[in-house]
Amino acid sequence: MSAQTITVEAVRPDLWPRVQQVFGEKGDPAGCWCQWFKLTGARFRELTVDERSQSLRQRIGQDPAPGVLAWLDGEPAGWAAVEPFSRYPGLARSPITKRTADDPADPWAVTCFVVRADARRRGVAGALLAGAVDFAVQHGATVIEGYPVDTAVRPSLTAAERYHGTVSLFEDAGFRIVRRPSTIRAIMRLERAEGARRLEG
Repeated sequence: MSAQTITVEAVRPDLWPRVQQVFGEKGDPAGCWCQWFKLTGARFRELTVDERSQSLRQRIGQDPAPGVLAWLDGEPAGWAAVEPFSRYPGLARSPITKRTADDPADPWAVTCFVVRADARRRGVAGALLAGAVDFAVQHGATVIEGYPVDTAVRPSLTAAERYHGTVSLFEDAGFRIVRRPSTIRAIMRLERAEGARRLEG
């Protein structure tokens, strides 16, 4: 089998059709369009699926972009959302991710992963996380956070339940656990200096 090639880049308005391919037409990604953390709970429920889709499309035109897109052998394969914490109202309202007194006020946050079913278990999620870290550092991030699930605690978690990413995925990227707000969830953090060393390596 020939070696596969995975590349990651910041999403752009002209890549919208590729984003649509990644999110698909069925399942949780196609219903949420990565808007759960971007809106209040009431506003999220008010919007139709098409309106959520258009909300993401409009945000892709912002600077910085709201995420990165992965390509596997030239085909769109995955998406990761990454922006400053302050751009995610849903993070502030969640008992899992709300700020504590010792937390940095506005880290960058990697909140969501979408990988096409036919591209799973091929390194796409790891490449997306690396690309998200690179993107955040390039835009001045001093701290980057993730809020993954721990599949070592609960191996039965479905692919849909792993959309935050997994603890092992973030550990492999150099993130450390700073606390556990629940049995299966962790707050993980990468300092910019650590990220810079990782990029250089």
